[in-house]
Amino acid sequence: MNQTVAGTNRLANARSPYLLQHANNPVDWYPWGEEAFAAARDQNKPIFLSIGYATCHWCHVMAHESFEDEAVAKLLNDHYIAIKVDREERPDIDQIYMTVAQMMTGSGGWPLTIVMTPDKKPFFAGTYIPKEGRFGRMGMLELLPRLNQLWTQEPERITATTGAVLEALVKSQQSSAGDDLTSNDIALAVARSRERFDARNGGFGSRPKFPSPHQLIFLLRQYAATGDATLLEMVETTLQGMRRGGIYDHVGFGFHRYSTDEFWLLPHFEKMLYDQAMLMMAYTEAYQATKDPLYAQTAHEIAGYISRDMTSSEGGFYSAEDADSEGEEGKFYLWTTEEIASVLGSKDARWLTERFNLLARGNFKEESTGLPSGNNILHLTSPLSKADAQRWAGIQANLLTHREARVRPSLDDKILTDWNGLMIAALAQAGHILETPAYVEAAEKALGLILDKLRDGEGRLLHRYRGGHAGIAAHLDDYAFLVWGLLNLYEATFNTGYLATAIELTTDMLDRFWDEQDGGLYFTADDSEKLLIRNKDLYDGAIPSGNSAAAMNLLRLGRITGETVYDERAAAIGRTAAGKVEQAPTSFTYLLTATAFALGPTYEVVIAGDPAAADTQAMLAALRENYHPSKVVVLRPNNDNEAIIKLAPFTKNQLSLGGAATAYVCRNQTCDTPTTDISIMLAGLNRK
Repeated sequence: MNQTVAGTNRLANARSPYLLQHANNPVDWYPWGEEAFAAARDQNKPIFLSIGYATCHWCHVMAHESFEDEAVAKLLNDHYIAIKVDREERPDIDQIYMTVAQMMTGSGGWPLTIVMTPDKKPFFAGTYIPKEGRFGRMGMLELLPRLNQLWTQEPERITATTGAVLEALVKSQQSSAGDDLTSNDIALAVARSRERFDARNGGFGSRPKFPSPHQLIFLLRQYAATGDATLLEMVETTLQGMRRGGIYDHVGFGFHRYSTDEFWLLPHFEKMLYDQAMLMMAYTEAYQATKDPLYAQTAHEIAGYISRDMTSSEGGFYSAEDADSEGEEGKFYLWTTEEIASVLGSKDARWLTERFNLLARGNFKEESTGLPSGNNILHLTSPLSKADAQRWAGIQANLLTHREARVRPSLDDKILTDWNGLMIAALAQAGHILETPAYVEAAEKALGLILDKLRDGEGRLLHRYRGGHAGIAAHLDDYAFLVWGLLNLYEATFNTGYLATAIELTTDMLDRFWDEQDGGLYFTADDSEKLLIRNKDLYDGAIPSGNSAAAMNLLRLGRITGETVYDERAAAIGRTAAGKVEQAPTSFTYLLTATAFALGPTYEVVIAGDPAAADTQAMLAALRENYHPSKVVVLRPNNDNEAIIKLAPFTKNQLSLGGAATAYVCRNQTCDTPTTDISIMLAGLNRK
């Protein structure tokens, strides 16, 4: 075994926290790369590919149970070339083999287990596999010899399987192009959302239940467009249900990844950066639409959590916090009534027990976590009154101080361009709408880190930064999400440098990722590593797909700059996905949000005036105060305006009237008479 340091394997030199977690395994792990594939060819061994991520609970279980076990390690080392992949570092690899697993088994998840030939063609797929078989499920000690026997004695069966899998994989990528997306597609997504909506608890479906913030944003914007109050009710029921539930960390703030039940009570306890970003955007937009202070408070609390626990000294945002601590899922977040009493005293403990639904025996089923009885998840079943909220603020601070002394879950401290792009977008939007400049400043600092450290010598984006080292070629999501952040920063600051960089990165993205034959954007660049297929990710999952985000970015850029080529590319993305949208419209809600923006009415607002003047600031404040998500705003300063005219030439003749702040409101590229009256400006935005 080629060890770098005594007692470690090849993963000891990795940058990924997930790979480093396995550096001391007795398994002779390789990182993904030519060394591993050459060894498999030279030794005529199949490849055992294991894909996971640092904060994945069942990845930890499988590691402790199997990959730290000498008997399993011997089977792997003797008969396989074992490769570890961090799905967050290499989502391009993960997407392909997850698709394979779903085709071969009907389901997927992490840890993802693939056995394949030295030329990367899979013939077995699974997820978590126990060390020993149970309940009719084959374990590693049985599976590995069985697959090795297949490899050595029945190669024709492997050839047949890999051929069928590859054929199905290629077929899955065949064009589903159709006509332009229309209001009928939007209406169908709304109807399907109604069908799946849980009117009692909020959210969609039963369990497990994911937050799906982009679906909430879609419905919220449809409410703004149509005035259908039932759509707002669906959004608010969900946002309030999540905020009261155990999926929300009431003590330290931020959201856990998903709820294992339909009530939002028992979460899967890991915390992901992308969830915080998308949920912050959903709560911020809900506040702008309703002015309910609970939504603003939730956005502020998410920002507080990110600042306290998820921000590096350089300003970048870490990827995730684990679900586990001391080997037990959720232990960091749970409370017994005895501990609550010892921390707070009897009076406050009694109040907390009643308001946050604690029980001496525990308030959830222990078998779902493996934890001992008596544990509680803080959650509310009704909103706190104003007086209760004031009392809770002091108690919350005491509980947080006490909890900080516990053994924390591990932190995945790598900084990813795509997820940072989402958080930059969220902080810029929240800072702008909630009038909190510190959030905008945090977004700007993170952007500065990415533009300084996560670009190569040619200016191309890179994907991952950790420990002062950047690497891995950027994927579509890196470009699309970072441009999203840049556009939100432009609207928060009107710094034309952000708009110029957004245009530069969009040009690079279209040059390197666009499918000239069928339209849409590939997940990998034209000069990236050649995998089994060049994947095109269209579905919105836990977060919007890169194609969906790119479509919205392109439409916003088209309205800001007046360049119709951006609109044409956005429409082409919609046509590329049209066949799939028809089959599963709720899997494309962010793409349909972009479609609704394109169909209009869409508003372009140019404010011409002195940026520092009170009348200009009053106009901008009125735009910020009112919920008009189908608009873009451009600031044309009275002086020093060459930069914006270069980027948006149509603003050249949009001058302030008499030196006063002047609004030019255009609806679907048709403009009203310029006005210095804020009420007239807003009336123009309310015309349908």
